[in-house]
Amino acid sequence: MYNSDKRGLAIHNYLVDLIHENSFLYTLLIGKNQKNEFSIIYVNNAAANFFTNTIQNSQQFLSGEVWNELYLLINIYLTQKQNKFYNIPIIYQDSLHIFDISIVSFQDKANEVFGITMNNRTENEKEKLALTNIKEKYYSLVDNNTDPVLLIDEKGIIHYSNPIALKILGYSLERLLEHSIEHLIEENSVRSFKIMMKQSLSGYASEMQNCLIQHEKGHYLHLYLKAIPVQHQDNVKEFHLVLRDTTVNSEEKDQLYFLAYHDHLTGLWNRRALKEHLREKLIQEDGLTNEIAILRIDLDRFKLINESLGYNYGDELLKKIADRLIPYIDKSNNLYRQSGDEFVYILKGKSREETSLFAESILKELSKPIYLDHQEYFVTASIGISMFPSDGKKMDELLIKADQALYIAKDRGRAHYRFYQEQMNLSFPNEVLMESHLRRAIEKEELSIHFQPQVNLVTGETNSFEALLRWNNRKFGYVTPMQFIPLAEESGIIMQIGDWVLDEVCKQLKCWQKKGYRPVRIAVNISPKQFKQENFALKIREKLNKYQLSPNSLEVEITESAMTDMQDTFTMLKELKDIGVIISIDDFGTGYSSLSYLKKYPIDIIKIDQSFIKDIEIDEKNAAIATTIIQLAHSLGMEVIAEGVEKDRQVEILKEANCQKAQGYYFSRPVPIDAIDSIYM
Repeated sequence: MYNSDKRGLAIHNYLVDLIHENSFLYTLLIGKNQKNEFSIIYVNNAAANFFTNTIQNSQQFLSGEVWNELYLLINIYLTQKQNKFYNIPIIYQDSLHIFDISIVSFQDKANEVFGITMNNRTENEKEKLALTNIKEKYYSLVDNNTDPVLLIDEKGIIHYSNPIALKILGYSLERLLEHSIEHLIEENSVRSFKIMMKQSLSGYASEMQNCLIQHEKGHYLHLYLKAIPVQHQDNVKEFHLVLRDTTVNSEEKDQLYFLAYHDHLTGLWNRRALKEHLREKLIQEDGLTNEIAILRIDLDRFKLINESLGYNYGDELLKKIADRLIPYIDKSNNLYRQSGDEFVYILKGKSREETSLFAESILKELSKPIYLDHQEYFVTASIGISMFPSDGKKMDELLIKADQALYIAKDRGRAHYRFYQEQMNLSFPNEVLMESHLRRAIEKEELSIHFQPQVNLVTGETNSFEALLRWNNRKFGYVTPMQFIPLAEESGIIMQIGDWVLDEVCKQLKCWQKKGYRPVRIAVNISPKQFKQENFALKIREKLNKYQLSPNSLEVEITESAMTDMQDTFTMLKELKDIGVIISIDDFGTGYSSLSYLKKYPIDIIKIDQSFIKDIEIDEKNAAIATTIIQLAHSLGMEVIAEGVEKDRQVEILKEANCQKAQGYYFSRPVPIDAIDSIYM
């Protein structure tokens, strides 16, 4: 410590405690000596270390460039007499330093002492300057880039656009900034864009070869995109999107535009154009009272024409249909080929009555004979119609409702038109929505199992049942297995549902066992996808062990369609047989029927499909087929169960053929578990 005048112990202790060891602030006390000259009373360690070459000599320090600045500040302070903070650049030992300086004063024995605190911000300022330089270089690079560049955050919001991007896309800065990039992307490109965006935000530069981005005037640009992640402290919360036009010259652009928006077979506008034009019309009419009609036209039984005459004739027919429809285009409507044999008109400014007259004209036109290769053909069409704004204001909603009306028109006799009505929602099979509900059916406890008795035709006793799945949905009500089982198969949900059914059946068998009921067997339908799982046999074993069940109390029913690969099938059936479960072939005769697999596979039961039982009492061929199957099964040591038995005469014929068991409405419908407990157990 330097103490020129040694001014008192109190001041010394106070300063030592609060200031002396502070390593960030340079602190000086300056007062006047007896000659009324400024002199250094105190400096802390930080100041001593910084001013090491001059601070030891007070006069040298007070005559230097640092003191000149401090002296000036003290004089300013004396004129204002209030605590002040100053940001001052000072040259010290040929280097520029930036200080935040504060000055206070107090009296010490009639002498005024000035407390000066100096915060050296030189390094901070250097960092700021460096960052400013980097920022200026960055903006110079991006602003003057010949490619459009956008800065987008993790939510898809645009935060920056260089000038060329504004020029290429046609938008003002206000229309782009703080808006979502996805609103500019054509719907078919959104999925690929989201994938690219996700990849970029994970830290990897990603590309998209062809993305359709909407120009301010409404048309779409074909652009190559590159997303470059922006990393900040090992985190990526935004990315640069570099855009590049993939069309080279105007001729290529025109050709590409035509191909993108026109059907190559008929030359009409295509599905993409339909959606863009309809979207534009709906935006134009938003808030107005003008009506817009959407007519979906579908040719009746066109598939039959394709299959009987060939696809070349089918294409020629579609072109002739288009030629018939084109004359009805005018300034108030447009015609599009939606897909396959479906065409769409958009009618602007037409009332419901005018739309009806238009639809009748189209049906009349299409009912006229068409000549292909000098041969006369007749084609009819069905039309579904939705109206804006009464049926909806959104594009997808109107297209779906027109499709619902078309579905009803075709279902109710074809060759006429239908306007959309609210009750059509109830009969239209919305598979996407149904699949969504089916995925949560187990969680919502909407699934249940009914049991259909299998009756011994000799004794009349029932010692086995088939488990049949039922679905009661809160939106669709009772959905038939014919509807939801194929949907479960296609979507893969069948795996989860199949596991649930197996568990419920085993749980029920265990429940009966605990109650001391007589032993019975339950047959469970196994889907082809379930059966082809490598661990299927292991799952069966685990279920039986979990509930401590006898293996022969469980029967697995497998359809012939699940047994396409003989080696894999044999391996799986052998594993199941080793466990001890009963194996049956369901719907025998309807799939890949082969006598060789009956001999090779370890099968216990053959179930005759109900299509052979139906009309067995009046159809000699069906009776012969059923009898042959029964005899064949017996010769191979297998049991036979007949499905779909509904009449007493059918029972008599099956008895005469020595069929062991039968099931069907003649004996009982599938019933819930409570009925089984009270009637059969």
